[in-house]
Amino acid sequence: MPVRSANAVWEGDLKSGKGVMKLSSGAFQGAYSFSSRFEEGTGTNPEELIAAAHAGCFSMAFSNGLAKAGFVPKKVPTTARAKLEKVGEGFKITTIELSTEGQVPGIDEQKFQEVAEGAKKNCPVSQALAGVNIILQAKLLK
Repeated sequence: MPVRSANAVWEGDLKSGKGVMKLSSGAFQGAYSFSSRFEEGTGTNPEELIAAAHAGCFSMAFSNGLAKAGFVPKKVPTTARAKLEKVGEGFKITTIELSTEGQVPGIDEQKFQEVAEGAKKNCPVSQALAGVNIILQAKLLK
């Protein structure tokens, strides 16, 4: 299996510094700052990238689980929200909320929820984030 990588450079102190993160594939490069991380400033931040990774991983794992159960999904969009909070003297990602919908012909609600929970538990990013409270809302679209 391939090893994935990214890099980041930070220049300056925490409040007035600035940085750039980029994926080794070249698919993304983005600036980040104190403002983009802890306020509503322009740019990206590590938590946003973790949320993107989690949403992508979950959608793939859920789709795979559905197909293995005999229900090929038409579409599985997922949004992930990573909540960064001050904990003690530092900061911590305390919660990730996954919100997904599925267009899955022939499946019933119970099976849909069962497969969604399995994907939440078993996708590689969920496993990497095992110390974070992961909340899932899964909606079956008819």
